[in-house]
Parts: sequence; C-alpha cells; structure tokens
Amino acid sequence: MNETDDKTPPAPPAPTPAAQAPAAAAPGPAAGKARRQKPARSIHPLLHTLFELYPGLFGVRFLPLKLGVFEDLVAAHPDRLPADGLKVALGLHTRSNRYLEAVASGLPRHDLQGRPLEPIAPEHVHHAIVELYRRKSSTPQEPAARQRAVAQLVQAIDRSGLGRDGYRERFGAAPEPARGLLEEALMALGQKSARAEALRRAFTASGKTAQEFAEMYGLGAAEVKQLEG
Repeated sequence: MNETDDKTPPAPPAPTPAAQAPAAAAPGPAAGKARRQKPARSIHPLLHTLFELYPGLFGVRFLPLKLGVFEDLVAAHPDRLPADGLKVALGLHTRSNRYLEAVASGLPRHDLQGRPLEPIAPEHVHHAIVELYRRKSSTPQEPAARQRAVAQLVQAIDRSGLGRDGYRERFGAAPEPARGLLEEALMALGQKSARAEALRRAFTASGKTAQEFAEMYGLGAAEVKQLEG
C-alpha cells in the first residue's frame, strides 16, 4: 500500500542555481569543448511554503503526517496553499526518501501542531521499508540497504501485533524483492526468539541473581530484566 495518501512536502533547502560548466579541456578530439552539466532540479515552491509554515513537520526532520492532512492544510491556508499545487507538492514530499524513512521507522502520524496521533498502519510501514530498499537495490549500497531493510522489518513485525504467522499471511504473497526481505526478517526474528527462550531457561535453572547471570553471559540489565518476566 502506498504512503502517498499522507501527501506531505519535504523540508526544502533553498534552490541552488545550476552549476556552471567547467572550462577544463577534455583530452583527444573533444579538447576545447566545455563539459555540460545538468541544471539543478528546481524545488516545488509550495514545499518552501510548507517549510516556512511548519518547520517541525517539513524541516530538518520529517514526521509522518496524519491522514487527511491535505484537507487540513487547504482549510488553514487557502490563499497560500492552493489545492492543485498542494496536491503535487505533498505527493513529492511523501515519495521522498526522507519521508519514507520516517514512516519505515515506525513513528506515529502527526497533526499540523506536531502532536503524535495514531500509529501508522503496518501496510504503510511495510511499503516504506521495501520501497527504500528497492531504490538502492541496483546500487553499490545494496548490501547495507538490504541489511537495514531486514532489521527494520524485524522491528515492524514486533510492533505490528500480528505475530510472525499473521505478518507472513498478510505480506508473504508479495513479489520480489519484498518476499525475500520478509523471509529473511522472519528467520532473524525466529532466531531471536529461540535465543531469548534458551536464555530464559538457562536463567531459571541457574539459581543466579539477575546481576550474576548478566555478568556470566555478558548481558545487559534490560535483557536480563526481560528474562525475569
């Protein structure tokens, strides 16, 4: 499911003028010809306006937006945020990597005052994680991107409340690369659960205090606290 229903614009930096072509001559037949560079991409003007109006949502840090934020923005600023342009700007914002990262992290949705509201649906979180990986899957960053995507999916499964089987039932029929990422995440989650269960049994049988057991196995206090429960 696509997250563009949230339609939100990025915290835009001021547009920079296109870089001037360098005067260095190229070797060979092309000597003396200036290299051409692509002009800098312009930023939608309403993204600047949204940044000015709501820097906490569209500034250095992006936050997931509440459903229906488009209508809220049009009602609050009918003169500065015309509906047609705002729809385009929000679409650009919610498809940006930075916005998808905010969604993939599991942050709740926020209203225009920056107050956290409802959690994001598992479908939107899952889509954001897979889409971010897809965008880097054919680049040199692919191994790190895959590792990050699997780790994010492990967290997403934990937060979803669906459990491993329920999550697989809902998202397991997706095409690649989503299916492969999910299977890796489910395997990692199974290994994590098995390790936790083995530690719990060892702690119960050891007769040690939590502090002693933590020192024996090099565990943190928080992890041993979970074993006590």
